[in-house]
Amino acid sequence: MRVFNKHFFGQLWQQAWSLVLIEMSRQEIGWLVRPGGHLSLLSRRRTTMIVSRVRLVAALFALLTPLWIVVDVVAFTSEIWFELVLGRLAATAAFVAVMLMPRKMQSPHDAYRSLGLLLAIPTAFFIFSSQHMGQFEMQGMQAAFATGYAFLPFVVVAGLSIFPLTLIESILFAAPVLLAQIGAAVFKLPILNWPTVAASFWLLLLIMGVSALAGISQLAFMIVLVREAIRDGLTGCYSRHSGEELLEVHFSLAVRNKTPLTLAFIDLDRFKQINDTFGHDVGDHVLIDAVTLIRKHLRTGDILARWGGEEFVLVMPNASLKEASIALNRLRDMGLGRRPDGVAVTASIGVAGRIEDARESWQDLVALADSRMYAGKQAGRDRIVSRGSGE
Repeated sequence: MRVFNKHFFGQLWQQAWSLVLIEMSRQEIGWLVRPGGHLSLLSRRRTTMIVSRVRLVAALFALLTPLWIVVDVVAFTSEIWFELVLGRLAATAAFVAVMLMPRKMQSPHDAYRSLGLLLAIPTAFFIFSSQHMGQFEMQGMQAAFATGYAFLPFVVVAGLSIFPLTLIESILFAAPVLLAQIGAAVFKLPILNWPTVAASFWLLLLIMGVSALAGISQLAFMIVLVREAIRDGLTGCYSRHSGEELLEVHFSLAVRNKTPLTLAFIDLDRFKQINDTFGHDVGDHVLIDAVTLIRKHLRTGDILARWGGEEFVLVMPNASLKEASIALNRLRDMGLGRRPDGVAVTASIGVAGRIEDARESWQDLVALADSRMYAGKQAGRDRIVSRGSGE
């Protein structure tokens, strides 16, 4: 009964989210909650967006933070504003440093580090200003301007809304600000106004919720856009552009980790004849069927990209040339479907390995696999060519 309830409520939760987040799969909805397991292309684009927006916000605050010095000098006595001015100058220098961070940032950790530094500056300034101004008795205009400093955590938490963050990331980045708000309240414990503090903290939580929802909405929109951009509209496999990006990433990882990576260039034989004889609609169905059969035999980490027309590139990370050839021969034996006239669909396949063929770039690996595929065409088609073709 308990298992049934868990399954039932899980399905109900999934359906509810599907109504809100239209056209998103279960996996994609999971990406909105947790930061791990994202597509590498999505992670890179999200990293770029977060870092660029961090620089933009840092530049804005580097400009606005010192401008408020004039207000501090006018509103407060010198014993109050002098240290505030020093704090503002230090914060401005920190914002400038964040704005001028190294240009090349490509990993999620780079994005986390830059966003964390950005949020740490106003949070630290809030703690400093609260402790500093808490030492003085203020009334009238001074008290009014001093109250304005209490709104800094609200600005910081609201600012999270411009970043495409998961739910867990939004909570983790907002947590230090919430703790700073609690710390500021504890510091004023002897004169604490509990109803005011409780109302402020509740409002801060509400703003955090809205910011998290805004960040999740941005991420959801980005996921849909990336999915549409990286997929071939007809076959559902990766497009050539996204395939090149993924191949570049996996080739770099293979070089760094000294692991094998094998690439297969697949070209369906006599496909133009199918289009000319039976029409392009039939040709499209033959392509879709062939891709479906290929994908059934792929490992979880393998990448299939449509390179153009009836040409496909299969990237097999952590697979040696021998292992890939065995898998491809198994795929060839299983077949790639049939034409309308009952003739089997075949393919000429060129295979190249990063280590075995000593290639130093993914472009060279693709070119070698392509030349071997053409060697298979010239040798009679319907065959796999790996080495020893005289290239």
